[in-house]
Amino acid sequence: MASRPYTAVLFVLYQLSLFAGIMLFPLAVLTRQFGFELPVHRVVSRLGSAYERAT
Repeated sequence: MASRPYTAVLFVLYQLSLFAGIMLFPLAVLTRQFGFELPVHRVVSRLGSAYERAT
């Protein structure tokens, strides 16, 4: 089991990545029309799985 500060930092990073993903959504839709994808989903899923492993 991970320490509480590590788990807290992971939680904050996970929440910030979700917020950034929501804020970047219009840009992601626009760039997808030009054939480019923003890899925000990778960051969110990696931080989410790291947080789940820590808890």
